[in-house]
Amino acid sequence: MADVSTHDPVWERKIIEKLALEALAEQRRKRRWGIFFKLLGFAYLTFMLFALVDWGDTKLGDGKKHTALVQLNGVIKPEGEASAEKINLALQSAFEDKGTQGVILRINSPGGSPVQSGMINDEIKRLRAKYPAIPLYAVVEDVCASGGYYVAAAADKIFVDKASIVGSIGVLMDGFGFTGSMDKLGVERRLLTAGQNKGFLDPFSPQETRHKQHAQLLLDDIHKQFIEVVRQGRGKRLKETPELFSGLMWTGDKSVQIGLADGLGSVDSVARDVIQAEDVRDYTMKGSLSERFAHQFGADMASGIMNFFSKLNFNIR
Repeated sequence: MADVSTHDPVWERKIIEKLALEALAEQRRKRRWGIFFKLLGFAYLTFMLFALVDWGDTKLGDGKKHTALVQLNGVIKPEGEASAEKINLALQSAFEDKGTQGVILRINSPGGSPVQSGMINDEIKRLRAKYPAIPLYAVVEDVCASGGYYVAAAADKIFVDKASIVGSIGVLMDGFGFTGSMDKLGVERRLLTAGQNKGFLDPFSPQETRHKQHAQLLLDDIHKQFIEVVRQGRGKRLKETPELFSGLMWTGDKSVQIGLADGLGSVDSVARDVIQAEDVRDYTMKGSLSERFAHQFGADMASGIMNFFSKLNFNIR
């Protein structure tokens, strides 16, 4: 009778070898999948960077006749796509190109800083004087209000869509007052200043009449500057009424009637029919790679969060 307790060394070795081979195969599979996911992640990152990089218009500077386009989008402010620095640099490049037959400044802006708007207006006037043979036309899309119109007033002509919103020739200064809420909460404001007006319009202190009057003087002074810029730019085309400089806005169709604009038109129609150079080339300065990545990342994250909560049947309003 055979002894079942007797060990078969060959059989044990085969089992050990089989286990070792399977472990080795499993390690190789894990390594391959690890490499695969790393390559996939690298490919995705490369794609995102490629998509975000502004390769520019490769046709710029070739000397061929074209219409130069500069886009002014969003709020006009020192930091942003519509800053005076970026718009002015784009305008300079557009005028300096020997192939430029005319410049279109496409505007879609609710306004912004009067200082930044004034700097762009001044630069347009300087460039028009330096390059008298190159006209500049403003083409309004959805909105050209306040600081946006301050800029547009420097153009040779302003073209709009019949439904565009144009105007808002006025100045505002806004803020909040929290004194009532502080009294209810029992909070005491302790403001120390050197200079009797250093706490000018402090939101946590009661509004003083003399400060309010001085603020109104500032607003009126800037408003007068705005009105003068519009009158200089539009000249006899303006049909002045008491409401024209009151801060009201009009449709594009109405703005043509009262002299705030010259006619209906788009970028393509102005390039084709007015400048007579259908080849439109974009000179707009884009933000840095990091700025565009941060903007896109923020937009993607917001979209992801909204999708997540929508699946949970939550409503965010």
